[in-house]
Amino acid sequence: MPLHHFEDLEVWKRSSRLAVDVLQLVDPIRLYTLKDQMARSCISVPSNIAEGAERESDREFRRFLAIAKGSVGELRTQLYIGLAAGVFTNDAAMPLIKEAKEIGSMIEGLRKRLISPGIINKLLSIFI
Repeated sequence: MPLHHFEDLEVWKRSSRLAVDVLQLVDPIRLYTLKDQMARSCISVPSNIAEGAERESDREFRRFLAIAKGSVGELRTQLYIGLAAGVFTNDAAMPLIKEAKEIGSMIEGLRKRLISPGIINKLLSIFI
């Protein structure tokens, strides 16, 4: 039985909405490689959050959150490249970049919350 219900996580909801927005943005573009990579990275974010939440441990959840965070960075890079190449307008890309940054921060915050207190206490004892 999963430890977390991904549908209840705000980060999953927001990353799913971001994926829809990105898919709508890239739908008309003709540059297949950029379109395909952006579709894959934006779908990867909520998918990895969901997969990790359905796993049997916080450790596995953290690992999938790390993958999701990497996909957010990949998506931001692709948005910047599309913007620089003139594929996207500033008005279209910048709100998505901003949302991707916020989602990345949310993922990192969730990852930190999942670190077990025992590990934190061990780390603190090393430095105190």
